[in-house]
Amino acid sequence: MSRIGKKAIHIPKGVSLKIEGKNVAVKGSKGELSLTLPEVISIDASESEIKVERADDVKTSRALHGLYRALINNMVKGVSDGFTRTLILNGVGWRTEVKGKYLIMNLGYSHPIYFGIPDGIAIEATQPVSNVSEVKISGINKEFVGFIASKIRSFRKPEPYKGKGFRYSDETIIRKAGKTAK
Repeated sequence: MSRIGKKAIHIPKGVSLKIEGKNVAVKGSKGELSLTLPEVISIDASESEIKVERADDVKTSRALHGLYRALINNMVKGVSDGFTRTLILNGVGWRTEVKGKYLIMNLGYSHPIYFGIPDGIAIEATQPVSNVSEVKISGINKEFVGFIASKIRSFRKPEPYKGKGFRYSDETIIRKAGKTAK
């Protein structure tokens, strides 16, 4: 039995679950998310918890069991609390700001980078304090929040010599010694 798949998902107050065949829709205070289940996965739902079950013991079914339990759990957490990913920008003169539906980044290139903020995502940018600024990406879909964070990080990945660039708030950059150090 899958260690992740066999755990029950607790449904918090204010979150409603709707199951129609293989479609699962979760609605909460922050929004609504839906997911289509494969044939081998089924759901047993009560008022306060959800159990994800599989039809057989084939290797792919076992893998899907844990995966879809995690996806449904992330949907429940997303519509009730939401997800946030924080990026830290380190660099002299590098700055970010939000204007309308765009995140404008000055990252040492000859031109500013305009990144369109997609629907369902909220971005906050703080002003730099001692050459360090933060960009907070939040939304209800964990996968989409992580994708947008990685897309923004890809414009200027952190380099190992001075630590300049975008890094996740929980990421550690291992610094290298320069040519002069032995």
